[in-house]
Amino acid sequence: MIQLLNALQLSMLLFLLAIGLSVVFGLMNFINLAHGTLYMIGAYVGFAVAKATGTYWAAFLVAPLAAAILGLVLYQLLFKRMQHQSPMRQVLLTFGLIYVGLDAVRLIWGNYSQSVPVPDLLKGQVTILGEPYPLYRLFIIGLGLAVLVLLHIGLERTKLGAMVRAGVDDAETARSIGIDTDRVFILVFALGCGLAGLAGIVAAPVLSVYPGMDMAILILTLIVVVVGGPGSLKGAALGALLIGMVDTFGRVFLPELALVMIYAVMALVLLVRPQGLLPIK
Repeated sequence: MIQLLNALQLSMLLFLLAIGLSVVFGLMNFINLAHGTLYMIGAYVGFAVAKATGTYWAAFLVAPLAAAILGLVLYQLLFKRMQHQSPMRQVLLTFGLIYVGLDAVRLIWGNYSQSVPVPDLLKGQVTILGEPYPLYRLFIIGLGLAVLVLLHIGLERTKLGAMVRAGVDDAETARSIGIDTDRVFILVFALGCGLAGLAGIVAAPVLSVYPGMDMAILILTLIVVVVGGPGSLKGAALGALLIGMVDTFGRVFLPELALVMIYAVMALVLLVRPQGLLPIK
């Protein structure tokens, strides 16, 4: 039971990261490898805010906002110009930003690992089926599920969601009937960046904060996007759940083959469904 909960916790973290990366690629056809850098920046900004204010909840609010603002700045300065360029140019640009972000973090916060304390409200453990489990990890699971529900409602039940779907189905026709697809996609891009920052501050008390933490989780996030299907909310959720389960149980039962199992799952999915398990329609 404990390992199942650990797998769910990892799955929710992967989902918070993957959904932003997946939607940006699916809607804007832009490969943003620097998405993990926004996750790291969110964690470090959260650490700085928590240290300055003495409260985790201030960091919980500021970190996603900081990541969203940084994402918008990068979009206006760089990504907008590269949106219709070749995928290789997008990869090279965003891969370079990974190293820029890494050096910026080292310059500002140093090269040492930092820790963000668990908020007092979520300290302690609860007993589940006779076994203790940290309350904060349950909070991560609940937060991920709440974000999934809210995003589903936002995309399927709101006017903005309808405009997003219209822009994805046929951007030219959507513009012809008065939908400002550029503004809609910018809002979605900012939301994805904000979710990356949220994942960073949520993961900080569990995984600690250190330079290079973005690369540690970026590969898993990319695998989730590929397995689930780019641009798909349900695909990101299913892919995150599958990869989280494989990674967690693989490290427990077959630690020497854990990474191999993840890539094997991805290869199997690509062989059977090259477009992903639940691709965007």
